[in-house]
Amino acid sequence: MNESTPIENSKALIEATRERVIPPSRRTTLASVRISPGGYLAVAAVFTFISLILLRMGHDLAAFITVVLTWIIIPIVIKTDRVSFDGEKLFRRGLIAIVSRLIKGKAIELRVTDIERAETTAVRTVRRGGSVRYRYRTEVTGKGTSLVFASGSGFRQLVKLSLAAVSDEKMDARSRELRDYLTDPRLLRHTVRLLGIASTSVLDNAAEALPEVGSRRIRHQRAAAIEEVTSGDLERARLLRSAANQLRIAGRLRESAEAFRRALLVTPNDVTLLYEFSRLLRSQASALGQARLLSRARAALRLAASRQGLAGSSQEQAGSLLARIGETFLELADVERAARAFRRAMEINPQTFRAQLGLADVALRDGKLAHVIHHYNDAARIGADEALVRFARREADYYARLNDDEDYLAGELRRINWLQSAQRVQRMTARAGFASILIALVGPYISPAAGSVGLALATSSIIGWSGTMVAIRFLKARRRFLAKA
Repeated sequence: MNESTPIENSKALIEATRERVIPPSRRTTLASVRISPGGYLAVAAVFTFISLILLRMGHDLAAFITVVLTWIIIPIVIKTDRVSFDGEKLFRRGLIAIVSRLIKGKAIELRVTDIERAETTAVRTVRRGGSVRYRYRTEVTGKGTSLVFASGSGFRQLVKLSLAAVSDEKMDARSRELRDYLTDPRLLRHTVRLLGIASTSVLDNAAEALPEVGSRRIRHQRAAAIEEVTSGDLERARLLRSAANQLRIAGRLRESAEAFRRALLVTPNDVTLLYEFSRLLRSQASALGQARLLSRARAALRLAASRQGLAGSSQEQAGSLLARIGETFLELADVERAARAFRRAMEINPQTFRAQLGLADVALRDGKLAHVIHHYNDAARIGADEALVRFARREADYYARLNDDEDYLAGELRRINWLQSAQRVQRMTARAGFASILIALVGPYISPAAGSVGLALATSSIIGWSGTMVAIRFLKARRRFLAKA
């Protein structure tokens, strides 16, 4: 036997272990998106205003240094501050990440397996006819770490790759829709052309020219067409449904409605399609400000919930879909029907995690803390992985402490009241700040006194806005549990 073989094998084992334990110095980045620059630009505006005050006070050198450093450092921070994904972790990189690692001793990163929640908000930035422009903001949290990334170059790839391995129980409806239906605009235009969906202007003109008699004729044709559905029709309905959701995510709401209409002509009893159509109606109601569309969204949801038995899906799929229907009812402030949908989801599949979370939310709205604790404990019992169990147990412990400790409850109520007050003050000071800056800039041309008053008001507003911004950051965090005496 060769005595050097065990030694060589040991060296190979040590090297292999070292490669797995010691992370590589450079990560392979699969997707990356720049952090939204809004906060940094606000900081730059504050320091620029400070330099203006220093200039008026005669400190020319200090004003020059302040404004130069501000507009050198802030653009560098904006350029380098990114959220990236390497296949296993979401991590933040750039100057802020380096400073945070030096202060806290650890990197700002979150493994995909540790993600507890993924939530997305949408803000309308432009509205033109039947189309809107959405700006999405996605926040993923887990193990005390939160990473936020917004629409921009690389956002689509980051969302699709990072959320691909995240279970649906951890994502709200909009995050799941972004993962499944956010697509390249050029590919979407090609799909729309292939399916023959008309443009927004054509659809609007056709809707205005369509008489009531024609509408009744279309309904009769729809009823007749249901009896003669072929496999090709079903495939086209599937493609139309996918395109309708992609158009909705892209903000092309009128074209999305047309795609949904064509799909519903073929499969009017498809519960998932009805649920997705209700979400389109909700988006249209929000964008156009029409209460009639909101009523139609509720009607479509009620129809989807009533036809759940026709879905022909497994118990797991049916329970998950009913839980999503209940969540949309909650978004529409229909708490009673939401609770009914959640309870029915639990009857169909007792392992529906999001239905338990929904029932906890309903109980919290009713002020029943004991029920909230019960539902979160049940959610922890049926959680599919460690992250879900950890989240549900943390929520159950928090509300149990609120229920058992009156001092802690009083302190949390105080924190929430302060937070709401700080948010109101921040909005007020932001508006006052913009108006007073305008007065400070224009005032000197009218009267020196007007310029001085505007500068004083702007200074007070910016100080108040900065203070409330810091206060909100601290007040958002829940108070730590204090040991009882």
